[in-house]
Amino acid sequence: MAAETSRLKIVPLARLGDEAAALKARGKRLVLAHGCFDLLHIGHIRYLEAARQMGDALMVTISPDEYVDKGPQRPVFNARLRAEALASLHSVDFVAVNDRPTAVELLGALRPDIYVKGSDFAARRDDPTGKLQEEAAACQSLGIELRFTEDVVFSSSNLINRFFSSYSDELQEYLKLFRSRHPLPEVLQTLEAMSDLSVCLAGDAILDEYCYCSPLGASSKSPTLAVLSEGRDLYAGGVMAIANHLAGFVREVRLCAVLGERESGEEFISSALLPNVQAHYSYLPEAPTTKKTRYVDGYSSTKLLEVYSMADAHLPEERDALFRERILALGAGASLTLAADFGHGAFSPPTRRALCDSGVFLAVNTQSNAGNRMMHTISRYTRADYVSLTESELRLDLRNTWDHVRTLLPEAARRVQARLFMVTRGKRGCCLGGPDGLFNDIPAFTVKVVDAVGAGDALFAVSSLAARAGAEAELVGFLGNMAGALATQSMGNAKPVTREALEKAVTAILK
Repeated sequence: MAAETSRLKIVPLARLGDEAAALKARGKRLVLAHGCFDLLHIGHIRYLEAARQMGDALMVTISPDEYVDKGPQRPVFNARLRAEALASLHSVDFVAVNDRPTAVELLGALRPDIYVKGSDFAARRDDPTGKLQEEAAACQSLGIELRFTEDVVFSSSNLINRFFSSYSDELQEYLKLFRSRHPLPEVLQTLEAMSDLSVCLAGDAILDEYCYCSPLGASSKSPTLAVLSEGRDLYAGGVMAIANHLAGFVREVRLCAVLGERESGEEFISSALLPNVQAHYSYLPEAPTTKKTRYVDGYSSTKLLEVYSMADAHLPEERDALFRERILALGAGASLTLAADFGHGAFSPPTRRALCDSGVFLAVNTQSNAGNRMMHTISRYTRADYVSLTESELRLDLRNTWDHVRTLLPEAARRVQARLFMVTRGKRGCCLGGPDGLFNDIPAFTVKVVDAVGAGDALFAVSSLAARAGAEAELVGFLGNMAGALATQSMGNAKPVTREALEKAVTAILK
């Protein structure tokens, strides 16, 4: 009977408004509480009991799974289980799952008499994410009283990290050491310093197409795999994905991208870029914008086939000169320039030389892939302040498949005069070194990967900003790995990493 009563408390979000109106029509004083409630603990129970005492009925709404951005493994419990746990409390009258990242829209729809937050929010005066300020402003405009409870504060993230972590013992031990070397305030200060940077970004535009399908089997007349089409998604990839990641951390991104003149996709690309990306395009004549079409099993997300649509060519000399001049002009007034060189024609030898000679802080990523036939390496650059490569790209450039990465990093850094050189190693995380033999090894923070495509773009964007902000090598790698881990939680480049999401994830993992 108790379980049935609890289930009746859980209502669809659309019905919650009707329940609120009915309660207020009867003269009841309505209280609203909103949060994640990933691990229900004594702090939550006391908070909700205090909230219930402020009125006649208490409604609790919870963040949906997709908006719980407290780390790659969060939430630990899905929305259905979190709702059931809350509904079991006597102090709670109704529970619903929100469909937005904040309670702002809920406040307008429900019009509660009181909106209540925990005492930990009252102490967080700076409100780094700005969400509480938005909710407070909504309360003020709607005539809703905002209150804070006064009781002992417990951290769900701290309890989860201590008792429910999905990380290995080795990773938890590393995080313990990292906390001692880089306390949370230092990490947050680095993110704040990154926000003051101005960025110039140049590179290849890529359209990432995902064609979802389910295998039917072999064709009846030939050994050909037959699949059933189940939908299609198109994402702005390549340099545009990096631009969107950067845009979540800085005020403005000055983007120089190369598109195809034929089938450019410019309208889609422009619509996919965030508002604070100032885009400048150059065009390859008689060529399409590079598109990578991936056929993906809709059930397992396994990629079955990848098809490239591209032109293996550079910009004509006159257009190339204009492209180069634009990068240099925009970069001259920026804190750093990022060269996202995917090897698809954006960077000619003169453009690379000009970037190396420019004197600006230069961050470079050169990608070796099937489209450039694995012939594209970092040695095409003679100078870079910061470099990010995969381990296979490093070994390809040095023609060395046997020595440990630790011994290769100093040589690689010296060859391009890099102050800091990062090597990403997939599920083994990343390592960083310099010409002086500096070496840091940072583990990966992802346990379950939805899609690894784009993780390197997020890592390159965030780690470049951290390197330019003067962060120590270990902190550069930590923030890069965290950004990469967040990027693996969605398909393609559907969701860029933002400062807010990274700040939440970092705060959760370091508590």
